[in-house]
Amino acid sequence: MSGHTENTGGMPVIADPRDFDVHSGNRAERLIFNHRALVLALCLLATVVFGFFALKLDVNASFDRMIPTSSPYIKNYLDNRKELPGLGNTIRIVVENKTGNIYDPEYLETLRKVNDTLYLIPGVDRSWMKSLWMPIVRWRQVTEEGISGGPVMPQDYSGSPESIEQLKLNITRAGIVGSLVANDLKSTMIVAPLLELDPNTRKPLNYGAFSRALEQKIRSFESDKVGVHIVGFGKIVGDLIAGLHEVMLFFGASVLVAAVFVLAYTRCVRSTVLLVTVATAGVIWLLGLMQLLGYELDPYSILVPFLIFAIGLSHGAQKMNGILQDVGRGTHKYVAARYTFRRLFMAGLTALLTNIVGFAVLMIIDIPVIRDLALTTSVGVSVLVFTKLVLIPVSLSYIGVSPAAAKRALAEDHDTSKGKGLMARLWLGLDRLTERRYASLTIGAAFVVTAISSVVMMQLRIGDLDPGAPELRADSRYNLDNAYVTEHYGLSSDQFVVIMKTGADGCRLYESLQLMDNLAQSLRSTAGVQTTASVAETTRFFTAGLSEGSGKWLTISRDQAITNAAVGAAMIATPDITNQDCSVSPLVAYLSDHKADTLARVLKVSEDFAQRHNTAPDARTPTQFLLAAGSAGIEAATNIEVERGIVKMYLAVYGATALLCLLTFRSIAATVVAMIPLIITSILCKALMVWLGIGLKVATLPVIAVGVGVGVDYALYLLSVQIAMQRRGATLAQAYRRSLDFTGRVVALVGLTMAAGVITWAWSPIKFQADMGILLTFMFLWNMLGALVLIPALSHFLLNPRRREPVAHVQPRPAA
Repeated sequence: MSGHTENTGGMPVIADPRDFDVHSGNRAERLIFNHRALVLALCLLATVVFGFFALKLDVNASFDRMIPTSSPYIKNYLDNRKELPGLGNTIRIVVENKTGNIYDPEYLETLRKVNDTLYLIPGVDRSWMKSLWMPIVRWRQVTEEGISGGPVMPQDYSGSPESIEQLKLNITRAGIVGSLVANDLKSTMIVAPLLELDPNTRKPLNYGAFSRALEQKIRSFESDKVGVHIVGFGKIVGDLIAGLHEVMLFFGASVLVAAVFVLAYTRCVRSTVLLVTVATAGVIWLLGLMQLLGYELDPYSILVPFLIFAIGLSHGAQKMNGILQDVGRGTHKYVAARYTFRRLFMAGLTALLTNIVGFAVLMIIDIPVIRDLALTTSVGVSVLVFTKLVLIPVSLSYIGVSPAAAKRALAEDHDTSKGKGLMARLWLGLDRLTERRYASLTIGAAFVVTAISSVVMMQLRIGDLDPGAPELRADSRYNLDNAYVTEHYGLSSDQFVVIMKTGADGCRLYESLQLMDNLAQSLRSTAGVQTTASVAETTRFFTAGLSEGSGKWLTISRDQAITNAAVGAAMIATPDITNQDCSVSPLVAYLSDHKADTLARVLKVSEDFAQRHNTAPDARTPTQFLLAAGSAGIEAATNIEVERGIVKMYLAVYGATALLCLLTFRSIAATVVAMIPLIITSILCKALMVWLGIGLKVATLPVIAVGVGVGVDYALYLLSVQIAMQRRGATLAQAYRRSLDFTGRVVALVGLTMAAGVITWAWSPIKFQADMGILLTFMFLWNMLGALVLIPALSHFLLNPRRREPVAHVQPRPAA
């Protein structure tokens, strides 16, 4: 055997690959490295094939995927969806006259063109569009002869002063100032419900294309005289999709920053380029698989490729640690690659399985977009089993590393072990944490910080904490449009709808109408509710109208004949207040905002009322008040699912992670040592969310699972070496120092690289991505620091046999 025979982590130095026994190692190693050319060819072919399909991956979103479809509230909405037009997914377009009011013939002509243009855009539910130009918007008037009415826009409108005066009168009669007409009479609104399926393609509505159509066809009417403001779910998603093109710039920035960190560590250009290339290949595989599995990229899952790249690149750097040391000692690059595979495959596989579990538990959250994110991220991490554990060492067996970089890495490790340099001083400081005094101080400080953060954490709110679209920046065009609508219209677009369900013609009955009216009064007295609208309130008006407009009759009559006539007239004048057979009637509460506290108050009032007054379906007058529809009602149901899901997610993610740690370490005490830093980091992260004003919702929920799934890697790296050393007879201080020598630098590199890769998101035009970038950066760094600082301190009390003598000669087998 030529070359040296010195022990390098228990493996001989072999300078000539012909002296290496190719039949050594486990079956997986022999299968891969004895056919490495075939492995590379298959990986290259897979990258080309998946790249082809990745180019076909669509970017879109779905309203239904954003809501918890198994929630009883959402089921109520979906069961009665066809009977509730315009009370779910709608778009609102406000056309403003900047130089006058709405009674300008030129402005009204522009409004007509906008209305007609929107009417022809695929995806709009044309039968329920509302605007001054739509005949569904009607006026009504009480006269001595009874109730008369008609379309708000005069049928003979010509732009003449007479027709303008008639329009003014009709708008006053219709009572639409504050809803379809601005309070200052300088703008009007077009309300258009959206279809889930594109009528032309019969495929889910493409919100990206729909939003672009709004910008190109509707926003084009803007001028010095006319302003256009667009709000609604479809526009939020469209703006998020449009922002994804800018987000790709941040992907490039993440690649560059992470590569700089890896290069600074390895000092080897060729291996850094390889790591970046393989990490990018992992992303290509993921995107191709998503297309093949029928998934789309949406504004939430767009974060997955970022995470997969960061995880792949930072974990790939672990392979460099062993190869640099082996090559620096004279081992041939082929042999060094096999040694690295041999030492790290099981540890790396365990770490990746832990990552997969951390993401997969998100599937217990009953929101389709979260489940899709969980599945696609788990698929992405599974891809890393091939690209990180197989492709990187096989590729390095061909290209190797720079000899100069290998010698430099070996010299730095030698200096560190001799107490020279900054790293050695840092390691010495961490060594002291294994002593009782410093361990006690460290745990005490951690306890105080955790206690304070736990108190702050209790203030974390579920849902949105800001008006408008918190997913976008406060100064985004959408939020500026939303602010305009909120300021100039008395009725907001945040509608909380309670569905009154009765038997056929049940909404005509006095008992049902009276109950609905009582609930409306309770809601109007609730903070955050602007006003309400329902068949009960409309029936009051028509009852008075049928009695010569007498204020004494502004009520719901007990005389069923009078009430029948009033409800019939109301259904003709306002067809969307109930369905055709008068069995499904919405009670709409217009909210001042959709903040979590507002939704919670309205939800409680509605729930309490329903519990007290709902009757059995077989009762004489069956009446049920079902929650909930409308944009605010759906969001309230989503908040409930998030609140329930967070508890289940915590139990699942921590339970699964603890089980994997237990299987890895085969020690309850070691599992406790690994889990405590993760739990502390989760508490600190939730406190940070409170301080930053970030609510716990669909967009931020995955952060907790991501932080735990990725953060446990640090403990696996450090504790695997430490426990192995202790079981071979080393003291805690010796074992932890060996762990730092072999894995400490890699742990720091992984934490810094992943944090540097996602911190660039903080400047994203998509605010929820910026929030996730800040939170993930915090969790990656604190998980790293927590592992380096708390593991030795906790080990002093939980993993420290007292009667063990120092064993100076023990040399561990590197685990990273």
